[in-house]
Amino acid sequence: MLRGLTAISFYAKDVAAARDWYAEFLGMDAYFQRPEQGDPAYVEFRVGDYQHELGIIDARYAPPGLGDEDGGAIAYWAVDDLERTWDRLLEMGAVPFEKPTERGPGFVTASVRDPFGNILGIMTNQHYMDVLAGRKG
Repeated sequence: MLRGLTAISFYAKDVAAARDWYAEFLGMDAYFQRPEQGDPAYVEFRVGDYQHELGIIDARYAPPGLGDEDGGAIAYWAVDDLERTWDRLLEMGAVPFEKPTERGPGFVTASVRDPFGNILGIMTNQHYMDVLAGRKG
């Protein structure tokens, strides 16, 4: 069935501004852009332990019906320090969507709305850390 996160696609009316905001937050430049010159319609970052794909797509190409309302799903990215990551996102202009909330021992989630209207979830997740530790051994 589900084997793991492969890609997250965010939509933005200003892809260049979104690319620059995420580059600052992530501490890396996008490695892929189309078109290569001029205003991008798509940019892509490789993020995290498994190089997951974070794509930012021109909002003109959003699936029909996506609209301006929030969707029904939030993808959560594992982080080492949730509070520090939360603070950094807010400093960069993201607004709280759901404040940090403990879901159980070793599991805390939070989410923000980025400046482009996307919901970005962050999480400390003991299961993720256990799986990661097992793969490095």
